[in-house]
Amino acid sequence: MATNNNRPISPHLQAYKLPLTGIISITHRMTGVLLSIGLVAFVYIVSAVAGGANDYADMKAFMNVWIIKLIYWGFVYALFFHLCHGVRHLIWDTGRSFETKTLNSYALIELVASVTLTLATLV
Repeated sequence: MATNNNRPISPHLQAYKLPLTGIISITHRMTGVLLSIGLVAFVYIVSAVAGGANDYADMKAFMNVWIIKLIYWGFVYALFFHLCHGVRHLIWDTGRSFETKTLNSYALIELVASVTLTLATLV
C-alpha cells in the first residue's frame, strides 16, 4: 500500500479561528441545554414554595450560597441569550440579514442585548 506524503494536512482546532457567528451558534445550543438542566432547579424552587415554611426556608438558605447565586445569574444570562438568538432566528425566517456584515453586527447586538437584559434584571 502506497502512502501519499504530499497531501495537505488539516489545521488543528487551535490554528482555526471560528467566526463570531459560529461561536454564537454553538453558544446558543449550549444555553439551550443549560436551560433544560436549569428546569430541575426551577422545579426544586417551586416544590419548596409549595412545601411550606420549612422547605422554603431551607431552599432560601441554599440559594444564598455564593456559588448557587453565580449559577442562578448564569441561568438568567443563558435565558436572555437564548431569547435574543431566537429573535435573530425569527428575522432569518423572513429571509433577511444573511449578509456577512449584517450577521456579525447582529451577533454583537445579540451579545450586548443579552448582557444588558441580565444586568437590568440584576438591578
